[in-house]
Amino acid sequence: MKIEIWSDVMCPFCYIGKHNFEQALEKLPFKNEVEVEWKSFQLDPTLDAVQPQNTIQYFKEKKGFPEAQATQMIGQVAQAGKGAGINFDFEKALIINTFAAHKLLHLAKKYGKANEMEEALFKAHFIDGKNVGDMDELVSLAESLNIDKNEAREALLSDQFDYEINQDIQEAKNNGISSVPFFVLNGKYAVSGAQPAEVFADALQQTYKETVSPFKDLSQGGASCDTDGCSV
Repeated sequence: MKIEIWSDVMCPFCYIGKHNFEQALEKLPFKNEVEVEWKSFQLDPTLDAVQPQNTIQYFKEKKGFPEAQATQMIGQVAQAGKGAGINFDFEKALIINTFAAHKLLHLAKKYGKANEMEEALFKAHFIDGKNVGDMDELVSLAESLNIDKNEAREALLSDQFDYEINQDIQEAKNNGISSVPFFVLNGKYAVSGAQPAEVFADALQQTYKETVSPFKDLSQGGASCDTDGCSV
């Protein structure tokens, strides 16, 4: 069973959703039969790729929120994060264009380490206050996952993964996905937002049942043959 997840590094609810999803999946007996694919999405592609902003500054200047309102919103998100086991540090978080971070995600996907890289990027951005648009910081994250630093640097400097990133973004648009996190379960069902673990568990179980038994018999049975013979 395949789960596709559209996400952006600067989205706190994507981090919360990731943890809630993983908490749900861990308790399911078919967890090892689930393939997770992380997809790129940019909440604000107009952000500067060099000069970061702090979170309050971003909400004031880009979103037009008064400082008091921005502070209140951030506090609410931080509280939600605690419920998912995440200690957000928005005072340290640096808002920056995430296209380079998505390049690193796609490089990690090449080595089957996309999930680990997604976690590393979230932690770097929301907890450690790292600049996830900075070349050296991103190369360091690659090294932490045993990805060659020279290959990482080359991927970040080139357009090697630009097509894949833009394809993910276009696919989201084609499917009407305008907010993240967005989870697509086996190409059939969707779960949007940072839902509680219970919601993810129910959705995963329902999808899995239909995966192992894809056909719903609308008849009451009839004459047929199987490997043991025929019956009327």
